[in-house]
This record gives sequence, C-alpha cells and structure tokens, in this order.
Amino acid sequence: MLRDKLPLFRNLAVSAALLLAPMAALAGGGEKQGKLVHVADTRGLDGINLHWADLYNTNRLLFTLEAVLITAVMGYLLGLLMDLLVGAIGLDLGKQKNRE
Repeated sequence: MLRDKLPLFRNLAVSAALLLAPMAALAGGGEKQGKLVHVADTRGLDGINLHWADLYNTNRLLFTLEAVLITAVMGYLLGLLMDLLVGAIGLDLGKQKNRE
C-alpha cells in the first residue's frame, strides 16, 4: 500500500522543494553586492600566455572564438593521428560491408 503512494509522495516533495527554493534564496538578505569583474593577472607573463591574458581582458568574444576554433582544430588533428596509429597496428575502422 505504501509502495503505491511512493510516486505521489515523491511528486509532492519535488513540488514543495521547487516552491520553497525561491523563498529560501530571497531570505538570505544582506547587502547588495557590486558588479563582479573578472580580470586575468598579466604580471610576469610573456609570449602566448600574455597574448591570451590580454585577449581575455580586452575582447571576450574574440577570446571565445579563438578558444573554440583551437579546440576544434586540435580535436580534428587528434582524430587524424589516432586514425593513423590504429591503421598502423592493423585495425580497419572504416565502413564495414554487411555480410548477410
């Protein structure tokens, strides 16, 4: 009998948590905080590290686009390298013919 009512109790508990969560967040009170500023420290950096830190500090959109592009290119190159290595040990991971 209790097992039949378990989904009902679970739904009630989730609903109560969702309704009470905003009140708990607003009950925190306290002082209003200022705007949070994220800045990379460039002291002591040189070369590519300085470039990335300056780019992060001055143009976040370009920083993001470069990071995404570099990640995609590195993933592609790693895939090619692994394909060559797997082919070198004799595994063929290409399309397989269906033998029915």
